[in-house]
Formats: sequence, C-alpha cells, structure tokens
Amino acid sequence: MSQSKEALWPIIRTAGIDGFLISFSHSLSEPANRAALAFREAIENAGWDGIEETSTSLVSTYLRFDPLWHEHSQVRHMLEKLIKKENWLEMELPRGRKLWRVPTVFGTSLAPLFSEAAHAAGLTPDAAIASISQTRVRVQTIGFAPGMPYLGELPQPWDLPRQTELSARIPIGGLCVAIRQLVLFPVETSTGWRHIGQTAIQVFQQNSDDPFLLHPGDEVYFEPTTPERLSSLKKDPYGGAVAEAIS
Repeated sequence: MSQSKEALWPIIRTAGIDGFLISFSHSLSEPANRAALAFREAIENAGWDGIEETSTSLVSTYLRFDPLWHEHSQVRHMLEKLIKKENWLEMELPRGRKLWRVPTVFGTSLAPLFSEAAHAAGLTPDAAIASISQTRVRVQTIGFAPGMPYLGELPQPWDLPRQTELSARIPIGGLCVAIRQLVLFPVETSTGWRHIGQTAIQVFQQNSDDPFLLHPGDEVYFEPTTPERLSSLKKDPYGGAVAEAIS
C-alpha cells in the first residue's frame, strides 16, 4: 500500500552546507503554519550547542548550524529524533505571543483599491470592513522587506489573485490583500497586492534593539478608525496600536 500524502510530511531538506529546512506541508494551512512555529520553539528549547540561527516561513522551520561543531548527519539525526516526539500538526502555538489591535482606515483616498477588492470578494463595503476587522489574523511569517508581516488566513471570499499590474506606490503602513492574506508594508514600495487599508504603524523600528515590531505567531485585529484620528496617530511609532500578552 502506498503512503498517503499526509504521511510524507514533515520533510527534512538540506539547505547548503550548514542548514536544514523542515517543511510541514506543500502549501499554506493553519496547522502547517502552527507546526512550523511550534517546531522552531522546540529547537530553541532543546538548547542544542552549535545552533546559530532558527527562523520560520509559512510552513517550514529553518535551522543553521556551525559545521565546525556538528557534522551534517549529526544534525539531521537530532532533527529526526525531535520530529518523532510529537504530532506537530496538532501542537499548540508557542507562548510569549502578543495580540495587537491596529487602528486602520479602510478605503477613502488613503486606500484606493478597497472598493475594487470588496467587489472582487463579492461583498459590500460595509460587509468587507466587518469581514476583515472581525477576523483575528496571525503573523504567519516575516518576509519580502524588513519586518514585513504576512497575516492570515482571511475568510474564503478573500481568496483573490494578485493584480496583473503593479500599484506604483504603497506608503508605509499600507494594508494590502491577496490570496486570503494581508500584508503590512514597512517601506514605501510597489506591489501587486490590493491596497485596502491604511495604518500609522511602523512595523520596522530601525533604531530599536528589536527592530521587528510584530513576530511570527503574534495575532492582530485591524480595527476601523477615521482618517482624522489616523492623522493624529502618525507621530506615534506604534500608530496607536496596542498589544496584550496572549495567555
């Protein structure tokens, strides 16, 4: 009898002479993202000597080790033993995470593609705002630009493709949507994601000891506010966002 597709995961892949990538699925899902976060925490808690870096992507955990400390085969064996200890797709999320509430203007001239995105999702503007603002999304990974969070997943209507052409300018704090995910931009840039909201939060705190404001596993509510209030929040590097510990 052939193995089921589920039985093939997780997969350990070689990443250069000093790294491994441990993947929990071939595509994004909530359990696979949770597994990647939990597995990274388990590596950190194991206290293995010679481990120089760990991080996560959407469905994978990355580990980099000192090849003068360990042979490749030794680290692979350590990872294989750790994998067998748990059903990682059923693990709880790591502790120490935060829940953020971020004031957000949806639509208006500040986020000009909101109406287009709402229409593409088959929602009225009011229903679109309710759908996004009432969904507690998780920081699934950080990527593309320093401190830039990918957040999800949104309800099924937001499974929208990227635009075929780029929006020329998304300002810092721009909230964009595609493929049931949200992204918050730390820098001004172009993108194929639709600009649906604007915040005043600075997710990349360049001069801070911890420059990334949000971390994988953190959760976020984007709470509707007015353009006038948002303008008053621009001097606050948190943009009026508040955080609380998730117990």
